[in-house]
Amino acid sequence: MDRLKTFLRHPTGMIGLLILGAVVALAVLAPTLFPDDPWDMVGAPFQPPGSEGLPLGSDMLGRNVAAGIAYGARVSLTIGVASTLAALFIGVTIGAIAGYFGGKVDDLMMRITELFQTIPGFVLAILLVATIGPTLTNVIISIGAVSWPPLARLTRAEFLRLRGREFVQAAVCQGQAPLMVVLRHILPNAVSPIIVTGSLTIATAILIESALSFLGLGDPNMMSWGLMIGASRTVIRQAWWMSVFPGVAILLTVLAINLVGEGLNDTLNPRIARKVRTA
Repeated sequence: MDRLKTFLRHPTGMIGLLILGAVVALAVLAPTLFPDDPWDMVGAPFQPPGSEGLPLGSDMLGRNVAAGIAYGARVSLTIGVASTLAALFIGVTIGAIAGYFGGKVDDLMMRITELFQTIPGFVLAILLVATIGPTLTNVIISIGAVSWPPLARLTRAEFLRLRGREFVQAAVCQGQAPLMVVLRHILPNAVSPIIVTGSLTIATAILIESALSFLGLGDPNMMSWGLMIGASRTVIRQAWWMSVFPGVAILLTVLAINLVGEGLNDTLNPRIARKVRTA
């Protein structure tokens, strides 16, 4: 409860939460606000913003840009959250095993992590999507597969810090199984920085998905912000709104997630949280 009150006093965190809440509401209410399919032609092509029934204009095929942004929010948020959950599962598992057991197990896990880190994440995501196919599920798998190494290293560092603490050693001496020691004693005390890093990973995942869609490697059956920008890049001079509005949507969403992450970091960090409470 105290942490919630501290977060509510964090100005940038609350601004980010409000913006993110608006994006989530837009994604949830997309079918209500725009009953027509975002792929349907609803007006004349190249209608500017403010045209009748087209608050953000239409694209080169007469599709509603506002509807595309609303439905694109669903795709971006879904991919961002799902791929981050996948990255958390992989990264926390590998980092926990490496940090708890140490020794040769730690060396093996870290060599695997470094192998993934030697290849630029975006390049690896392109290779994976191009190999297994540009479907929604495959995009989530690909982004998750390139996003877990930082989470693994963070988890390993936290486990190395905590495994020598008295309460952990007491649990080990009582004969508790390693899995129980990890789940009951170490992980709950290491979860705060993992949550903060995971929230920021969502923003990175949205950027990667947008870049993949821009290059034509997103799901062709799903409307997304990157796809809208990529499709309209050749007509940006005569129809600027087709690229600008999806770009603003990406900017605001990523900015909001980063502001929320900053607020969570200040709230879950004991030293900073203490200063915020006394301010």
